[in-house]
Amino acid sequence: MIRFECDYTTGAHPKILEALVNSNSEACPGYGMDAHCENARAMLQELCQAPDAGVHFLVGGTQANTTVIAAALRPHQGVLCADTGHINVHETGAIEATGHKVLDLPAVEGKISAKQIDRYCQDHYADPAWEHTVQPGMIYLSLPTELGTVYSLAELEEISAAARRWKLPLFVDGARLACGLAASDVTLPDLGRLCDVFYLGGTKAGLLFGEAVVITNPNIDHDFRYLIKQHGGMLAKGRLLGAQFEAFLTDKLFLEIGRREVAQAMRLRAAFEEKGWPLFVDSPTNQQFPILPNETMAALEDKYSFEVWTKVDADHTAVRFCTSWSTTDEDVDALIADIQRL
Repeated sequence: MIRFECDYTTGAHPKILEALVNSNSEACPGYGMDAHCENARAMLQELCQAPDAGVHFLVGGTQANTTVIAAALRPHQGVLCADTGHINVHETGAIEATGHKVLDLPAVEGKISAKQIDRYCQDHYADPAWEHTVQPGMIYLSLPTELGTVYSLAELEEISAAARRWKLPLFVDGARLACGLAASDVTLPDLGRLCDVFYLGGTKAGLLFGEAVVITNPNIDHDFRYLIKQHGGMLAKGRLLGAQFEAFLTDKLFLEIGRREVAQAMRLRAAFEEKGWPLFVDSPTNQQFPILPNETMAALEDKYSFEVWTKVDADHTAVRFCTSWSTTDEDVDALIADIQRL
């Protein structure tokens, strides 16, 4: 079986494994207080041009999302999010389990806009019963979105301005940020400048596990380590995270991985389009969503794994093919050849 259903089916990039092996015999302080974590923090602060930012390493994306949102919100507040956003559809109510409501907005190809944020906040405060409803307290975006789309720098600047107008922290989920940076005009310094908090994801970009949370808002960073521990995101052997991120950040390996994932996905996209299969969404990243005839989908399932996304009509289904750091030229060649034979 050749696997295209997600970008974390295999282990770790060789350079990540090498870093772990090289540090394996070291005896280090625990809980992210080791020299590897300290060095990785400094590297990320420099890359983001945010020398005063708090940088914290958590074990996974759900832990990062729940911890950040819990740190930013008061009990009566919720988080604005696209209705297709990860925290709304794929985290089993983790945000609600912390006592906060996800305030979902109708998305267009996975994205929300500054105008929607303005309208929601205006409507909330114009409601005579405003104190009886959940107050919008934060904005959540993901880059890329669940549909593989990306926010442009101009869109992100507009949303950041709306966040400032309404005094809402802006949080960018970067579980696939390596691909998002490779496929957009947004940079790490832009995120450091425009966001209150974001993270650079490793789990979906060649690390065994781990996400690096960057907090530029000191109000969110204050006491953040207490919440990491409380929400199950703190790793006792923290140097495993630090050593991985040192390698991930060295010579911008994360960007090299993101570019390669996108390049492989674009090869698949070209094959889908050449075959005449329309795309469910115009994604420039490593997630591609062709609409397949059902009989074609059944034929491919014998050899390839991919995710069934949604029924389009009685005879067609949108599916997701996802490339990763380990997607080989040979696997892509095989799929393209089989597409052409169908």
